[in-house]
Formats: sequence, structure tokens, C-alpha cells
Amino acid sequence: MASLRDSIADDLRHQITTGAFKAGERLPSEAQLAARYTVSTPTLRTALARLQGEGLVEKIHGLGNFVRHHRHPITYLGGAGTVTACTALSKPLRVTARAKNLWSDDHLTGLLNVPPRSPLTEILLVAHEGKVPHSLARVYVPSDLVPPDLTRGVTSPEKTALALAKLRPPLAEVQEKVSARLPTQEEATALRISTSLAVLSLTRVATDTTGRVIEAALLLLPGDRANALFTTRAMTEERGEKR
Repeated sequence: MASLRDSIADDLRHQITTGAFKAGERLPSEAQLAARYTVSTPTLRTALARLQGEGLVEKIHGLGNFVRHHRHPITYLGGAGTVTACTALSKPLRVTARAKNLWSDDHLTGLLNVPPRSPLTEILLVAHEGKVPHSLARVYVPSDLVPPDLTRGVTSPEKTALALAKLRPPLAEVQEKVSARLPTQEEATALRISTSLAVLSLTRVATDTTGRVIEAALLLLPGDRANALFTTRAMTEERGEKR
């Protein structure tokens, strides 16, 4: 027998999929829905949480629960530069880049293998679909590899990639780690997603020929709109033999 939570979620899901509640429309308040289904507010919230986890409903702090618009799916291409990868998202998404200088904390010190409180530049890349945040990435680069004018306001990922290319040494190795997890409250708020919606968390560390880390990136892609693709091309004996 279905629980009250399941029955409410099923009914609201049916109304959303049949168009009774349209994309972008605000649902009745939680108090109104609880009264309609004659349940307590906590029970009603658990039903809404299920729909939020399915990507059908989004809760916006201070405004209420809304039927979500369909999010354009994206694919992260493993091996590509982080800024370059975000540039590829530009259509139909709008991506902005903002850089700022900071000192490495304990986490960044270990990630970039630099002394404590080393000068770094953080590049925040945020993709938007319309006015809604879609995904985000934080790229960390040693400050001596960043042109001084890069930190002057918001710019495009294309211009950021070109600016970084001027001082960046050739890449020798890129390590990428992908994991699935639940977002923190801060991440959920930034992306306007439920804390119950899994995200793809990608950590990318690039080194040059001397072994120096020249870029570390942290990407966050909501699981309802993103996947990662890694392609390895093996060299056959015929192609690899010397002629």
C-alpha cells in the first residue's frame, strides 16, 4: 500500500506531466497543499522532496516551489581544458567567467602541491540556461601564470582561455577524478537544486613537463542534466610500428 507521501508525489507528478501545472509555474504554498491533501506539513514536504530529487520541482528560498523547466543536457569531455570545456557549453548556455586573487588554503595547498598561503587566481565559471544557473566550475591557477588584467571584472570563457594560453607552459599530464555525491547546502543554493539531487563532482589536475601543477579545477554538474565522456584511442601494432 502506497504511503501518503507516495500518493501525494504521484498525484503532483501526474499534474505536472499532464500540464495541469506548467513549467515555471509556482505550486500552491506548502500550507495550502497540506490542507488539500489533509496531511501535516512535514509529510507534504517529504513528497515535494521526492519530486525535487526527480528534477520535476525546484524550491527557491523565500519564493516557494516551482515546476522546473527542462534543463539542456551537457556532456563534459574528459581530457579537454577546463575553460575550453566550458567554452563549448556556450550554445545554448551562457557562460561567464570571473577571476579573483586569493591565498591557498589547506585544501588548495594539497591540490596544487604549493606552499601554504601561495598566491593563486580563482576563475569562477558559471553556466546559465536563461536566468537559471546550470552548472559551475572553479579553476585555480598559480598567479604567476595569469595575466594581471584577467581579474578585472566579468568576462567570457573564450577570452579567459586566450589570456591563460599566453603564459601557460605545455601540458604533460592531466588527471581527472569523477565522483557522484550529494551537494552541500551552499552548492545547492548556488545551482538552485535540491540537496537530494546527486551531482557529478569532477576534480581535474594538470601538470607541465617539470611536474608542476599549473591548473586545478573543481567542476560541479547536477546529475539531472549532465554526464561525462572519456575517450581513449588505443594505438594498434600496425599504426605503432616504425617504418
